[in-house]
Amino acid sequence: MAGVERGSGMPAIGRREMLGATGVAVCGVALAGCGASDGSAKAVVPPGIKGKVIAQKADVPVGGGKVIQEWKIVITQPTSGVFKAFTAKCPHRGCAVGRPEDGVMTCPCHGSEFAADTGKCLKGPAEGSLAEFPLKVEGDGIIIL
Repeated sequence: MAGVERGSGMPAIGRREMLGATGVAVCGVALAGCGASDGSAKAVVPPGIKGKVIAQKADVPVGGGKVIQEWKIVITQPTSGVFKAFTAKCPHRGCAVGRPEDGVMTCPCHGSEFAADTGKCLKGPAEGSLAEFPLKVEGDGIIIL
């Protein structure tokens, strides 16, 4: 009988079926980490910047922010003396969000909006928040931890 392994009574799995099943499993694992919508997204610090000053306090206006294109990071200052760092990569399709205006960062590709104080998605199509980087302020410098 075709498709049945001799003596086992179980259907034989062909090469195509095995490759297909493997592909589905790999895609499922890859997608499982995308677009966390519970606000728990954690950013992976780009190589070479951990512990280094990446911006000056004076470059980040209160109520606004600065996008650092080199590392795709946005630094915000939602209130005086409070600094936040988020990935500038929109979780929807990976476009770089713009610098914050009026407490909101907007993705120019599809219009998703994110809160400058939390990174939380305020308006889709993105479903997840911007991942936050831990930071500290030393003197006039902003340092990613």
